[in-house]
Order: sequence, then C-alpha cells, then structure tokens
Amino acid sequence: MLLVRNIRLPLSCPDPEAEAQRRARKLLGLPPSRTVEGGIARLSVDARRGTPVLVYTVAITLNDEGEESALAGASPCVCFTRRPEFSFPQGQTPLAHRPVVVGLGPAGLFAALLLARQGYRPLVLERGPALEARVAAVERFEATGALDEHANIQFGEGGAGTFSDGKLTTRTGDALCAYVTAALLRHGAPADIAWRQKPHIGTDLLRGVIRSIRREIESLGGTVRFDTALTSLTIRGGRLAGVETTAGAIPCERLILAVGHSARDTFALLSGLGLPLACKPFSVGFRAEHLQADIEKSLYHAAAGHPALPRGEYQLSQHVDGGRCVYTFCMCPGGSVCAAASEAGGVVTNGMSLHARGGPNANAAVVVSVDGRDFSEDPAAAIAFQRKLEQAAFAAGGGAYRAPAETAASFLAGQGRLELKNVRPTYPRGVTPCDLGSLLPGELAGALRQGYAAFGRKLAAYRAPDAVLTGLETRTSSPVRLLRGENLQCAALPGLYPCGEGAGYAGGIMTAAVDGLRCAAALMEQNAPSAAL
Repeated sequence: MLLVRNIRLPLSCPDPEAEAQRRARKLLGLPPSRTVEGGIARLSVDARRGTPVLVYTVAITLNDEGEESALAGASPCVCFTRRPEFSFPQGQTPLAHRPVVVGLGPAGLFAALLLARQGYRPLVLERGPALEARVAAVERFEATGALDEHANIQFGEGGAGTFSDGKLTTRTGDALCAYVTAALLRHGAPADIAWRQKPHIGTDLLRGVIRSIRREIESLGGTVRFDTALTSLTIRGGRLAGVETTAGAIPCERLILAVGHSARDTFALLSGLGLPLACKPFSVGFRAEHLQADIEKSLYHAAAGHPALPRGEYQLSQHVDGGRCVYTFCMCPGGSVCAAASEAGGVVTNGMSLHARGGPNANAAVVVSVDGRDFSEDPAAAIAFQRKLEQAAFAAGGGAYRAPAETAASFLAGQGRLELKNVRPTYPRGVTPCDLGSLLPGELAGALRQGYAAFGRKLAAYRAPDAVLTGLETRTSSPVRLLRGENLQCAALPGLYPCGEGAGYAGGIMTAAVDGLRCAAALMEQNAPSAAL
C-alpha cells in the first residue's frame, strides 16, 4: 500500500476527496485508465495560518506490491507500507478450565473477543447489566436521582467508555490499534474512523457496536454473565485457582482482570489479598462548558461554520507554579456534561457527545495532576482523596446529586457565583452555585485558576466570562496500578493478568482495547484452549 501525504486543498474545493485522490494518482504517474484501489487514509485540518486548509493522506493499492515499493520514491510525500498482519501463537499445554475475563469495558471486551476468535471460549463476568438495562438505569438516575451502584455510567456492559464521545484518539503506535479499528468497523462503527485525524464514534452509535461485539463473543462459544461481581480470588500454592463471585465460585487458572478505574471495592480486595498496588498519577478538576460556536471561531476564525470543517476540538495544557500541570481532557464537541456517580453520596462529572456532535455546547475536563507524593505513596489514601472530593461536591450541590457550578469569571475571582448568560449548563441533575475552589485543596484550586487563565491566552473562547464550570471531575483515570511483570501477569500471583485502565495500564478506549488484546495474546502464548468443554 502506498500512502501519499500532505495533499492540501482549500475549503472551496467542490469535491475534496475526489480531488485528493486525483492528485495522488498524478503524483505517482498513474494514468486515469489504470485500475487501482484508492481511498482516504487520513484527513486533518491545518488552521495555523488563519485560513483552514484540508490536509489529506491518500492510500493507493496496486496489484503488484513490487511496483508499489518502486513508486515509493516518486516524492518525499510518498511512502510504502504493508497492512499489518496479526499472528497470535498458542502454547502447548491446554488449560484445565476456560479463561475468565472480569469486566466488559473496552479492555475486557477486546480481550474476550480475541480469546473467542482463537477458540478459548472465555467466560466474561460483568458486575453491571446488559446495555438495555444499563441505559434505563442511567436515564432513571438522570430523571429522579435514584442511583444504582451497579448500573450507572461507570459500571455495566461497555464500561465507562459507553457513555462518552467514543473517542479513538491515541498517541500509541501499537499495530494492534489497526486490529481494534477493523473490529469496530466490522461491527458497525462509522467508516470514517479509519481515516479521521481524531476519530470518534459517539455514545449513541457505540452502544450498538458494543452489543454486536458481545454477540460475536457469544456466537464463538464465549459466555457473558451480567450482574455478576467478583468478590474474592482462590489461591492455592501461590497460584490462581479460581474466583469467588456473587453467583458462586468458578474454577480458573487464568484471569484477565479488566475492572475499570472506578472499581474501588476490587482495589480493596486486591490490597487485602496482599497483591502489589502502587499509586498512579491522576487528575482532578471540573467540566468547562463553552458555546461550540465560540470554540470554532477561536480555531477556524472567519471560516467557522463551513460545512467541510469538522466540529472544533482543542487540547490545552499549562505547567503552573509548584510544578503541576493543568490540562484539558476528554473534550466533547457539541456534547453534554453527564452525571457519572457510582457511589451513594458523591457527585462525579464526565462528558459525552453523540455521533453528530450537534449540541450547542462544547465541554472538556479542566484538571490538575496529582500523584503518589500527594498521598505518601499510599493507594488507599489516593482513593480516599477522590471519595472525599466527590462527597464534598455532593454536599455543595445540596443533595439529590445536583452538582456545584459557577461561571468562569466567578471562578477566577473566587466568588462562587453562577451568572448564566449565553452558556446553559447541561448537567442533567441540575446545578447549584458554589465556589468550586473551596472544594479543593488550596494548592490545587490555585493551580486550576492559573491554568484556566493561561488557556484564555491560547484560545479566545476561554476568555468568555459566562462559561459554565461544573464539578467535580475526579475519575480521569485509575488512582492505582496493580503491578505486573514483562509476561503481563501479576508480579505476586501467576495466572492473574491486570489489564486496562483500572489496572493502571491504559487511558481511553483505544489504549484499553489494545491492552486487552495484549493480555489475551500473552495468555494464549502460555496455554492452548481447554479441552474440557
């Protein structure tokens, strides 16, 4: 496959995809009559010089791969690449029991998918319900404040990523990203995730994709048990021998633990069993809502609103006094702030958007980093810190899972006012005016104010005084890491594979899915499928 990069086209181009492919063929010296397979491999927008330009990478495949490598020198913009081929070796010793996967978020879902495709017939345990019941529980909570601690935005089929923007952006160059993308496309994800610079699915479409993947797992002999929580591990002779669950004991010698970043009871269980947990950096702050139109004016200037341009996105960061970093996280164009609590008496915010990203507001987490040094390297203290902030937000909101909020000018001045104008808050349980800085340790509140003010010097929309800040955001990532060795097994318990975001080895849908694949591949490399079933 040939990749022809840096084909730059103006917004005025009537059919930019066709023109990009025409220019790619011309650069390669391929006549119009020549039969080739071509398509868009990447699209980005360059707005650095004021007027946005569409920047395409075109993929072209010829019948003769040898001819492709010869054409790779046609221009500095042309390179030759092979589509990744995946091979997953299997060990010689059959498992006595089928492997168990705990958690059906992105990491567990893709671990189970790979195991099922390779004939291992995994047993998947998910503490929450299937998607239909989970969506109903979330909608009930948003409408009434009745929280189900096992069916919410954190727990249930698809994990926390189900109620998000469905972002697939990642900085990892792991070839397994292509495996994830191919599986998502096969199960109904939008075709443009294969070539958008910042691909996303949207929470509405992602739900159907997740259900379809789960059904493939089941069709290949895998089993998914919903409403089944892990309660303990059975250990014999220093090795994993089984799991205890709310539905009874299950023998197994291989367990992929993909419980997500909010499984605090599981973290306590692992600590009680003496397994090695360590503090991991995470971040806390609030959700900032601006008008999506103002974001796009800040990014695209006079071209804002042009139909060829994607919804405006941003990512900002600023190192502040004290050595901390304030940054934006999980930016959702045209989205809404969601109620992401999973424990009674705590308020947690997050953001999500549908595939169309058609809402009037943009939202992003504005957060400041913390790490083990803030908690004397005690994972339990880090979790207690998260919980304390969430309970303080609940109290400041006045109960019923209302969230504390204030407008940006008020936050910068420490006034605790919510003076609504153009931006209307989207948090579904309602908001209560509050000085958000008073809910955080003074150093963190000061860092967030310093960082937010710096963002205003980088992006004009952040100077809007009526932007709405809703708190608190505390679940950016897991506060703990379950240590594992080079074989991806727990350093203290052979047979246990700590996996994904909850174990501290991923951050986001794509990296969690890739880590699930890596853990499944490591498991398969040690053992053949069980012959018992």
